[in-house]
Amino acid sequence: MDNSLGFDPVIAFSLIGVFLVIGVVLRAKIGALQRFLLPSCLIGGTLGTIFINLGFIDLQFSYFENIAYQFLNISFISIGLTRNKTANQSSINGKTVFRGAFWMVLIKGVVFPLQALIGIILVLGFTMLGYNLFPSFGLFLPLGYVEGPGQALSIAKVYQGFGFQHASSIGLMFATMGYIFCFFLGMPLIRAGLKKRVSNQKNDEIPGHFLKGILPRNHNFKSQGVSHKTLYSENIDNLAFQIALIGVVYLITYSICYGISLLLPAEIERIIWGIFFGVGLGVAVLLSKLLQKLGVDYLVDPGTQNHITGFSLDFMIAGTLMAIQMAVIWENIVPILIISLVGGLLTLFSIVYFGKRQNSLALERTVLVYGIYTGQMSTGLLLLRIVDPDFKSPVLSELGVYPFLVFPFTIAFILLTTGLVAWGWETWQLAAVFGVIMVVSLILLKGLNFWGKPKDLFEQNLLSESPSGNAPVLEN
Repeated sequence: MDNSLGFDPVIAFSLIGVFLVIGVVLRAKIGALQRFLLPSCLIGGTLGTIFINLGFIDLQFSYFENIAYQFLNISFISIGLTRNKTANQSSINGKTVFRGAFWMVLIKGVVFPLQALIGIILVLGFTMLGYNLFPSFGLFLPLGYVEGPGQALSIAKVYQGFGFQHASSIGLMFATMGYIFCFFLGMPLIRAGLKKRVSNQKNDEIPGHFLKGILPRNHNFKSQGVSHKTLYSENIDNLAFQIALIGVVYLITYSICYGISLLLPAEIERIIWGIFFGVGLGVAVLLSKLLQKLGVDYLVDPGTQNHITGFSLDFMIAGTLMAIQMAVIWENIVPILIISLVGGLLTLFSIVYFGKRQNSLALERTVLVYGIYTGQMSTGLLLLRIVDPDFKSPVLSELGVYPFLVFPFTIAFILLTTGLVAWGWETWQLAAVFGVIMVVSLILLKGLNFWGKPKDLFEQNLLSESPSGNAPVLEN
């Protein structure tokens, strides 16, 4: 085949689409996948990486890495352009929403440093046992679990510039382990909570088509994030215009990052490309504000942008998995599994510990935060939807505020993970910084009355605050 026409990247993109479709079919047909609500992108991406690593698909892993990296950037730009509106926002107390969102931020201030310290300590232990691990190896635990595959891949590319060979595959594997913990421990947590919660309540079963992930023909359902035309089709297609806006933001972001990189030393300028997604989010928010000032913000269609965000995340996750080189993973399988296992269990215990000390909505907030800090916002939203299917609680509104509160912390944490390679820090210095951050977060949790006496995690819920609310139960 003549590759001069550039077919290979398009074929890689198409293959991700093929495995996404296969994932949809497998989810609809296999009960075990339904019980854990595994998304099609995870199913299809896992199958895709098997085919690639067995040699059935002859394409470079870098194609899938680049697709995953670019869709991360696109998803954050799309989020920044989307106006954050919820149907019941006016009826929800703003102070309650802010406190709930800030609690989520403080939990990140505990969980990210905790995972970083676990990774640092265990890597030191493996080094003493004779393993030759890169100093930043263990930092993929918080990057993969808390930040997700896109950010893990971004920083992996930075690490590779400093001599960490095959960092991309290792970082993506840690992100995959995060998803495994998210669904295979998160779902039993939800099942236990729902069984106890609904003992004296009217039960509404989650319908079979929700578990299968495919809506039946002519099904009536409430549409969320519906797209609306903002321009005449004879002028420009609505989707084309929404994507064009993303292109404008992307080009501005690239120009900013490129300009900044020229001002930085060669050994540090790589970092700016690792946080491209964050810069893109900021530029998108500023553009959205500018359009609002000009009175043309209505041209940004939230429904279409939401679909672009979802599309980008699905392709990013599947592409992430298909970029993993299993030969590299096998060489490091012992430290990866042990670091992932210890980090995953302590993450679950710490989140449940603080979740039980919430005054209300403990299960909703706990499963949401657990889903976010072992996967992404989308996986947290999926777990939340199971315990609060109609989003009657204010937790969804808290999630809407959360990205803007957590963004500075996210950038700071990501920059800290480059400290060992870009800033020349010693391991003990980085560990000390993460330790201080965790202590400060714990003090704030206590001082703001987020850390009270333990309560039953499964009896604090929206039912006590909404007499008409019914809790769902999972089908067996």
